Amino acid sequence: MKQELMTEVMQQMLSYLDNAQLKQLRQVMEQTLFHYEVTGTEVKPEEGDSNDLIAMFIAAKRIEGCSEKTLKYYQTTIDAMVSSLGKNVRHILTEDLRNYLTEYQSRNQSSRVTIDNIRRILSSFFSWLEDEDYIIKSPVRRIHKVKTASSIKETYSDEDLEKMRDNCEELRDLAMIDMLASTGMRVGEMVLLNRDDINFAERECVVFGKGDKERIVYFDARAKLHLQEYLDSRTDENPALFVTLRAPHERIQIGGIEHRLREMGRRLNIPKVHPHKFRRTLATMAIDKGMPIEQLQRLLGHQRIDTTLQYAMVKQSNVKTAHRKYIG
Repeated sequence: MKQELMTEVMQQMLSYLDNAQLKQLRQVMEQTLFHYEVTGTEVKPEEGDSNDLIAMFIAAKRIEGCSEKTLKYYQTTIDAMVSSLGKNVRHILTEDLRNYLTEYQSRNQSSRVTIDNIRRILSSFFSWLEDEDYIIKSPVRRIHKVKTASSIKETYSDEDLEKMRDNCEELRDLAMIDMLASTGMRVGEMVLLNRDDINFAERECVVFGKGDKERIVYFDARAKLHLQEYLDSRTDENPALFVTLRAPHERIQIGGIEHRLREMGRRLNIPKVHPHKFRRTLATMAIDKGMPIEQLQRLLGHQRIDTTLQYAMVKQSNVKTAHRKYIG
C-alpha cells in the first residue's frame, strides 16, 4: 500500500516536475514514510479511469492509421489483461504482467508467438501511457521479447501452382490464383479491387495496403489473359473485380477465397493451401532470382525491411551455389 501511495503521488506530479525532481521526491517520501504503516482502501478499477485511458489509446492508434481489425485486437487484449488483474492501469506493476502472461500461457496452452504478440500490444499501450505522462514508467519495459523458434515457412512449388491452375473449374478461380501468384498482394487488398482499378495496358493496379497506404502492384501476361477472359464471361453489373459465383453476385470476401482454396488443396492433395502462401512464394522466388530486397519491400508494401526478410526464404541450393561462388 505504501509503494502504491508513493507511485500515485509521483504520477500526480508528473506534469510539474522533471526526472531529477521526481527522483528526489521519491527519496523524500521513502524516508518520511519509512517508520509509518499506511492503510486504506484501494480504488477499484471501475472507480478509476482505466476504461477512459484505454479508449484514448485506441483513438490515438486509429489516428495513426491502424485498421479496425487491429484496433479490435488491441482493445480485447488490453481489456482481458485489465479484467484479469483487477487493478487500475496506473497501478499495474511489472510483476503483475509477468504473472499474467505466465498464467495466460499455462491456461490457454498458447504458443510463444501468441504470448509475445500480447506482450507487444501491452508494451505499446503502457509506452503510450508513459509518453502521455499518465504513468512514470512502462511496467513492460523490463519484460523482454519472448524468444520464438524460427521455422521455415512453406511455399508452393512450381508443380503445385500448375496443378492448381490446371484443375480450376471456374474462370474466376483461375484468375484469382494468377493474381495472387503474380502480384504478391494481400488477399485483403485483392477483395477491395474494382474492375476499373485494373490497367491492362501496363499490367498493373493500385491497391490499398495496411494503414490505407497506396502502392502499385504488377501482374504477368498469363494473369492478364485469364483476368480478361473471366471479366468478359460475367453478366453482372457489380463493379467488384471478383464476385461470388451465385446470384446476386456480391463482392467476394476474404473468407470465401480462403474456403475455396482450402477445398482445392484437399481435392488436389496439396498441403496448407491459403492466400498468404502465394505472397510468401512470390517473395522467395524474387529473392532467388536476384531481386534487390529494397525493391521487394516496396512491391510487398512493407514498412520495415525486417518484415520482408521474414517472407523471403532463400533456398538452400542457392546458398550452396553462392558459397561456391564467393567463398570456394
